[in-house]
Parts: sequence; C-alpha cells; structure tokens
Amino acid sequence: MTTKPLHGRARRHTADRHTNGWSVQSEEWLVVEQALELQVDGTVIATTMCTPDDPKSLAIGFCVAEGLLAPEVVADVEIVATEPVLRVSVSTGHLPGSVTARLGTVSASCGACGTADMAALINGVTNVPCTPPPVGELVAALATQLRAQQEVFALTGGSHAAAAITLDGRVVEVAEDVGRHNAVDKVVGRLHARQLLPASEYVLVLSGRASFEMVQKACAAGFGTLVAVSAPSSLAVDAAQRAGLRLIGFARDDRYTTYVEPNHHRST
Repeated sequence: MTTKPLHGRARRHTADRHTNGWSVQSEEWLVVEQALELQVDGTVIATTMCTPDDPKSLAIGFCVAEGLLAPEVVADVEIVATEPVLRVSVSTGHLPGSVTARLGTVSASCGACGTADMAALINGVTNVPCTPPPVGELVAALATQLRAQQEVFALTGGSHAAAAITLDGRVVEVAEDVGRHNAVDKVVGRLHARQLLPASEYVLVLSGRASFEMVQKACAAGFGTLVAVSAPSSLAVDAAQRAGLRLIGFARDDRYTTYVEPNHHRST
C-alpha cells in the first residue's frame, strides 16, 4: 500500500490473471505513461514519454543535462496540461547554439536515442571533480535503500527510479518514472530547485543499468559517483573515464563492481 498520494503516477486497470488453467479477474496497478513536449525559449527540443507527476522537475533536469541551463540559473516554467500531450515551456533567456536538438519522439527507455549528432554528445560530456568514494558497506546497501523508496514499482512493477544520496547514506531526492532517463532528470530538477547543484556531495543511484546517457546526465549535474543496480555499457565506461566519474555497477545483494575509479582512470 502506498503511503503518499500517487499524483498521476499510477492508475488501476481491470485485468484477468491466468494461472495453471484458472483465471480470475483482478484490479491491477499500471504506471502512467504520457507524451511530454518540451519547448525551450520557443523552440521544441524533445518529445518524450514519461510519467507526468512532476513535469517541472523533469523539464529543468533535462535542460541541465543537455547544457541548455546552467545549474545556477533559475528558469521560468509554464505547464499546459492537455491530452494526449503534456506541453512544458522553459524560458532560460537564450538557447545555446551548441546544443544538439532531438529528432522525433524520444522513447521512455532511452535519453540519447534520436540525437542528431552522437559525436557531439560524446565529446560534450562534462568533466567532474574527484570526490571521496562512498564507504563500501553503503554502496552494497544502496540498491535495497532505493527499492524501499519505489512506491510505484511496488504497485506496478513497471517504473524505474533514481536517487541522490549522501556519502553517509541519507536520501536527498528520489524519483520514479516509466523512463530511466526521466527519473534522473526529475532528481536533477529537484536538486536544482533546492540550489543543490552541482551535486558533487551526492551519489546518483539508478534502479537499472548505466548507459551512456546516464553518465552524461550525472556529469552535467556534477555528481562524482554513479551507482547502478545493473550493468554499465561500454560507452558509459568510456565516457566515465573521460569525465572522471566514479562508475559502479551491479550494486545489489551485498556486492558491487567498480568499473571506473577516477584516481586510477581519469584521462588528462
């Protein structure tokens, strides 16, 4: 049972459960998915599929991760709640010419898919300062700590999560979404609203794998450490090495694997 209002994160649906030849009608929870169109200074930047519970944080976090908004800059956000597309407009005062716009619809599973110039993204990953590593016992327990915060996943089994956690294990922000990259954007957006960026004092924890776009977003927000419950991709490891980001995968069941340690791997 959820302890907080769902605020559009999940809804009920009548379905038939089938087991060993028997069927029974049941009320199931579904994670909510909706299209969101993001405009920055009047230009449509992306259309993404998301869970629309916190579109403002999602939009701000996206802008920070894409280099459209500096962490210290406050932006105006206008939300137009229309069906079937939720429209969010962000006013930053200017649109940097170096930003690569999205093409078409970004799916809920990939934050970099559809980018016109992948090379520009790879070369644009932001370097981060070296930060102290989290204590090993904490890293091994992060997956359990994150799972305890995943209310929508507990109901639906269909959402991803991300969290900003201090080096001593305190959860600062946590977000869930049907899209992995959206959950990260929401966390970054909430940290931005609290003036807690750059996030060098925190660990970014993911409920799934660590792909390139997750490393990109972590670096743009200033995290020094990225911890994923599942595996990293080869491009994620390469990007983390270039940026000096500590990258840890398979953080579950009292174990974890460090793929990049900045003190050993950071490029010059």
